[in-house]
Order: sequence, then C-alpha cells, then structure tokens
Amino acid sequence: MLTLHRAAFVLPDPADPTAPSIADGAVVVRGELVEAVGPYRELAAGRPGARVRDWGAALLAPGLRNPYGHSLLERAYHPDPREEAGIEPVPDGLAGSTDGTRCGASARRGLQRMLGYGVTAVAGPFERASVRTAVARSGVVGLPGAAAGSGPLDPLAVLPFAEAVYGRVAVGGRADFAVFAVAGDGGAVPVTGGCLATVLGGRLVYRRR
Repeated sequence: MLTLHRAAFVLPDPADPTAPSIADGAVVVRGELVEAVGPYRELAAGRPGARVRDWGAALLAPGLRNPYGHSLLERAYHPDPREEAGIEPVPDGLAGSTDGTRCGASARRGLQRMLGYGVTAVAGPFERASVRTAVARSGVVGLPGAAAGSGPLDPLAVLPFAEAVYGRVAVGGRADFAVFAVAGDGGAVPVTGGCLATVLGGRLVYRRR
C-alpha cells in the first residue's frame, strides 16, 4: 500500500536548525518505510494511485521520545477505564507489585496513551518481563537512558520540540512520525497536547477523533 501523508508543514529533522520545513509537503510511505519526502504536488503527480491522508493545517514531523518511560511504565499505574478512576497515571501505583498480568496491562494502556501525544520512542530500562513485552509489541522504539524521577506522558509539556523529537523522517528509514496541530500564527510550531495522528512503521496507530 502506497500512502501520501500531506500536511501544511513537513519538518523532517527538527533537531537540525538548518533543516527547513517544507510548505504543503508530503511523506510517501510504502509498507513500513519512507519512500519520499518533498512538496506534495510534486510527489502526488508521480503517484496517481496512492492513497492520500490530508492532515490540513498541521505539522508532520518525527515522533517524540518520552524520557520517563521507566517511571511511567514500570512504577506508575494506568487505570483501566472500567475502574472509573480517570486516565491519569497513578504515581508508584505498581511499586512492589509482583502481578505480571496487571503490570503488563497497565503498560499497554500507558503506551496507548503515549501514542496520543505523538510518542514513538520511550526510554527504559524495563526490568519487568511483562512491560518489556508490552513495549516490543506496541511498535514503540525502546531506548536506554531513562531520566530520573517521574514526568508527563506528553514530552512537549517539559521539553522543547527540537529536544523532544526522536530521529528524523528520511528516505529509506522506518515510517515513524506524528502530526501536530500548530500555533495560530502560521508557523511550524506544534501545540502542546496537540497530536492529531501517530504513525509507527507505516501504520496509523493513533488518530484524534
């Protein structure tokens, strides 16, 4: 399946201050890889049969890295909606727990909620087998070097955009990226909590309703 993801701004490498954004840009995804990055009209002209996902006045960029993965997935508890306890993680809610099933289910819910913030990579280490399994099956990239202490599900709440992103959107690379609402001044600046969609390995794994 060939898909063109179109956005008002495409920023392939926000961590590089010399890398410009592409106005009315697109990312072409074939399977799980990025096939092309560039102006939408140019890429669409050569691929008339491709499916188009038009994200409108938004910014498409690499997904985010959550540096607090260890505390958020190993120690915090992510309530099940059926518990009617809200959706915010409960700090240290898993501390001392030996129930692997409960820990794994909590981690899966936490990862799903991270996808809603554009997270495509999360820092460990993950010492619980059930949590390691949840991370591996989610498609989110597991990284070493978790930050000390606890933090939010949304990296943009505590980090500048250029520091929060993980990797870059590059031809031949895995199609991991996110789409964000932008500030109303016409610039390519994502709004905190404004993730519209998250793509992992070419799959649309989150889309805001």
